[in-house]
Amino acid sequence: MVRRLLVPAALLGMLVLAGVSLAPIYNGTLLPLLTTVAAAASVLVGLAVRRLPAFTAAPASVLGLAAMVFITVRVSARAGQIPGAVPDVAREALRNSIPRLLTALIPIEPQPDTVLLPVIATWLAGLAAVEVGVRYGRVLLSYTAPTLLYGGALYLVGPDTTAARATSWVPLAYAAFGALGLIASARPDFSPDTLTGTQRRTLGLRVGAGAAAGLAVVVVLSQLLGPAVAGQGNDTPVDPRNYVTPPQLDALDENPLVRLSGWNLNKDQHLFDAVVTPGPGAAAEPVIRLAVLNDYDGVTWRIGSVYRNAGRVLGRPDGDAPEVTQEITIDELDGRLLPAVATPQRVDGVRVAFDADTGTIALADPLHQGLTYTVVSRRDPRPDDQELFVADVPSAEDAARYLTLPGKVPDSIAQLSAHLGEGVSNPYQRAFAIQQWLEEHYKLVADAPSGHAYPNVEHFLFGNKQLGGQKGTSEQFTAAFAVLARLSGLPTRVAVGFRTHKDDKAIRGADAIAWPEVLFKGFGWVAFDPLPKSDTVQRPVEDDFRPKPPAAQPPPSAVPPPSQPASAPPSHSASAAPAAPAPGATGPLLIAAATTGAALLLVTGLLAAVPLVLRNRRRRRLTEGPPAARIDAAWTEVLLALRQAGRPAPAHLTAGEIATYAATAATVPAHAPGPRLRPATPPVDDLAALVNTVAFAPGTPLLDEPAAAHATAQATAYLTDLRSRRPWWRRLLWTFDPRPLRWHRRP
Repeated sequence: MVRRLLVPAALLGMLVLAGVSLAPIYNGTLLPLLTTVAAAASVLVGLAVRRLPAFTAAPASVLGLAAMVFITVRVSARAGQIPGAVPDVAREALRNSIPRLLTALIPIEPQPDTVLLPVIATWLAGLAAVEVGVRYGRVLLSYTAPTLLYGGALYLVGPDTTAARATSWVPLAYAAFGALGLIASARPDFSPDTLTGTQRRTLGLRVGAGAAAGLAVVVVLSQLLGPAVAGQGNDTPVDPRNYVTPPQLDALDENPLVRLSGWNLNKDQHLFDAVVTPGPGAAAEPVIRLAVLNDYDGVTWRIGSVYRNAGRVLGRPDGDAPEVTQEITIDELDGRLLPAVATPQRVDGVRVAFDADTGTIALADPLHQGLTYTVVSRRDPRPDDQELFVADVPSAEDAARYLTLPGKVPDSIAQLSAHLGEGVSNPYQRAFAIQQWLEEHYKLVADAPSGHAYPNVEHFLFGNKQLGGQKGTSEQFTAAFAVLARLSGLPTRVAVGFRTHKDDKAIRGADAIAWPEVLFKGFGWVAFDPLPKSDTVQRPVEDDFRPKPPAAQPPPSAVPPPSQPASAPPSHSASAAPAAPAPGATGPLLIAAATTGAALLLVTGLLAAVPLVLRNRRRRRLTEGPPAARIDAAWTEVLLALRQAGRPAPAHLTAGEIATYAATAATVPAHAPGPRLRPATPPVDDLAALVNTVAFAPGTPLLDEPAAAHATAQATAYLTDLRSRRPWWRRLLWTFDPRPLRWHRRP
């Protein structure tokens, strides 16, 4: 009896652990509770019908599964505040389970469409495992269903490191349950005392041969698959969410900055109501944020965010910043972006999509009048100026997205940025100098036309006042700050939102505003206010800065260009037209000719593409990226060239030994024609030393741009010399050899 109970217990434990491995990417404990109930119920149903005919298992399981689905939908809908009848919610959940799971924000809110699929999979795995392991006694084979369930759970978790740390004990427990089931099921079908001596020897030989064969298989598999499996240890797991396109915004919501002028002109337009309740330590009148615009192409600012479907909880809690609660009711605000104080942690009343990088939220459907929802945000107070004074900004490589200025920036804007950065020693001073310049020299108006492309920014900064220059809305102030800041090396983005009022819940068009934010190490994004204050006296721009006119172009040469020879008339082929094919042979001839021509074109295209792809890959490796990566790429090119020349470097050699080997590998083959005296092959000793530095001292200052350039020069010289020493036919094959496209670094 104990043995019969241990196998179902082991299967139940393995099923429960598969659900536990999913728990860290879900909010709360509802999902592991539901999967545990599904595992226990499926195992119990399987045990209840094990003595009945096998065909009774399926109907009993279907009835049990239907009851489990009903309980799951009812409980999760109530927990997630999802309205509707249970059958309707269940149909919607079944239809959207997979896309919702792959686009949901982690931690996933346990709702019908995010928990139903794991519960059903657990039930089916439990039924299959009990039928195979208990009814038919194939315990090891019965582990297939729980193991597939566990693998699917790990695949869904993906590269989430928090979940991996929280469930690091699960694989050991899973293996322990598996061993328990195998031990409980291991029992001899005969007594050794009943065997004769010959039978015992035969049995011993068979057992020994089987053990030896099994050991040999394990050793062979470990040798064949061991390096590949070990190499995966440091790789980042595949994220299945990358295969699903998240919700996308339309053009209106991608650039809400252009809507500011319209809102400011219709200053009495009632956009929405916001009842803001700041917690202890929070600002009394916080700004409500609508969108964050990260990308600029020289014409428009765009959001460029990835929104993930989310439940009520938006991300894991981070810190203990003061809470701000907002109850918002939409009136005339349109689009899909939802206004909320930064950074929202919880949303009730609507199902939203959330961008964790910017902390902004969007709705799946357009906003409509009367829509009401509640947001709880945690807003960090602005750092003190003294703290920001000693703060630094991320490197250009880490913050490349927020420093990009495509196209040609007007010279006048670049000159003003350089002027404002003169004598400034730290990033905060540069940002403050730009803010002070804008608020002291330009006028804030509500009727300025929309636009923030380079010409609009230049007109705002230096245009004639009589023609609308040197004045604008917060759109122009913010866009000018962002361009000047990025030119100064400050990672900058643009935010759009609304001011709030302590005694008035109505948010109108006049409250719409934009502001820039600069990224500082240790403090995150810090907002700046370049708008002039009410008591600011505008100073003429010309009194403090005048852009230099562009340099005069040299006059064209007076010497007329040499006359071009007249093109020769096109020559006509003198060959006679081919004879017409015989009647009835046109179809097969055309098909054969087309097939042959297509095959020749395909082969020719592939041969022509190989050197182009190899050349582009080599150029990209040797000229792009940090110096350490380019040094490593140069060494890779040397190793691949040796292998392509038929002289691969042995895998046991060090970098210095490979450099010596490379010098001897480049000798002229014995069958090559011509004199045997050739210049010495270019050395790669310095390159080998640099590769050792990259491997064992990656942070040393020696790995700079000159070192990378020297490594590239040595590798290029060696490759050229090695190829030139091959016979002409080997050089031709070298050019069109496709094997380096699939070779790894080491032979």
